[in-house]
Amino acid sequence: MRNIVVSFLIAYSLVIHADKDSIWLANGVLDSTQATTLGLSMAEGIETKTVFNATDDTDHYANGVVMTAFKGRLYCMWQSSPKDEDSDDSWVAYSISEDEGETWCPPIPLVKANKKEYYTSGGWHVIGDTLIAFIDTWTIGQVPRGGKTCYITSTDGLTWSKMEEVTMSDGTPMNGILEQDPYPLPSRRLIGAAHFQPGLHVCPVYTDDPSGRSGWERGDFESEDRGKQSRELEPSQYIQTNGTIVMLFRDQNSSFRKLASFSHNRGETWTKPIVTNIPDARTKQCAGNLPDGTAYTVCCPVNSKQRYPLVILLSKDGQCFDHAYLLRSECDDLPPRRYEGKYKTLGYNYPKAMIHNGWLYVSYSTNKEDVQYTRINIEGLNQ
Repeated sequence: MRNIVVSFLIAYSLVIHADKDSIWLANGVLDSTQATTLGLSMAEGIETKTVFNATDDTDHYANGVVMTAFKGRLYCMWQSSPKDEDSDDSWVAYSISEDEGETWCPPIPLVKANKKEYYTSGGWHVIGDTLIAFIDTWTIGQVPRGGKTCYITSTDGLTWSKMEEVTMSDGTPMNGILEQDPYPLPSRRLIGAAHFQPGLHVCPVYTDDPSGRSGWERGDFESEDRGKQSRELEPSQYIQTNGTIVMLFRDQNSSFRKLASFSHNRGETWTKPIVTNIPDARTKQCAGNLPDGTAYTVCCPVNSKQRYPLVILLSKDGQCFDHAYLLRSECDDLPPRRYEGKYKTLGYNYPKAMIHNGWLYVSYSTNKEDVQYTRINIEGLNQ
């Protein structure tokens, strides 16, 4: 009788937990005593490739790596500079692969820095026969540091339109840095988040313009103000099986846990962010859904600023993350940093994922100097 009562109470508590706006990491998924691997194994069919390798004759800083597929080619964009992060000479580079990522052309400028502005990567968006590159645009010398989002377009991936401003629903410029690629909902609405001026204060945004170039609205969202920036930074999002949108954030308050906010009305209003039990290295992460609806987040789930190992966490319902695979480790995998520079963090930095031809591509910067990606066969993840 006692076992029946205990089983009932456990089941009842799980139902109550699942009914709330919450996400959690199941016990035993990660083993923090195994620092190099967290006790995880590699997924089947995993491959790692290099897009750009820093040398004495190239820029030594690279970060914010984002990939997309367009008209039979793969494209990879990143922020580049000779030495330091977010320096006045930062520009946006991209490379093209004609053979599904096996080989890549040398870096091509999407936009170069000038005397007034420097630029960082804002992500890709494909609509019909048009490729859109979002460009985060920063005014040199502005205090507190902040920027706006612009875009350029191409129909062949080689010739580009002049740069124009992304606009809000009232026609004014988006005076904020668009974070990650716009995320399409089943209704075709695009959602995302921007770090708005003054400084960098994050807020979810949404638009019904399928191109993502205009019509953006700020969601109703309560962030925690930390002066020049909000506590919540660099989010990404996915959808739970119950239709709830989950936005995950980096926590600048150094809880070393992911923050999460929830929306039940297609991104128009959001709950106050909560601290989850999912470890996070206080760095940018990415999230999304596999074709069968499985939610994923790619991150460095450790209780410090150590940006390795790189891991993918999986959840069938988007609430309980109960499975994980190792993507990159530190042991015999992480190369030494070859060049010094400001904020040249050792490890696998700022991952961003896309799905293409049955593979999940996870792009990132290794030691903020080499541009790489790891791809995983989605069938292997489903197993």
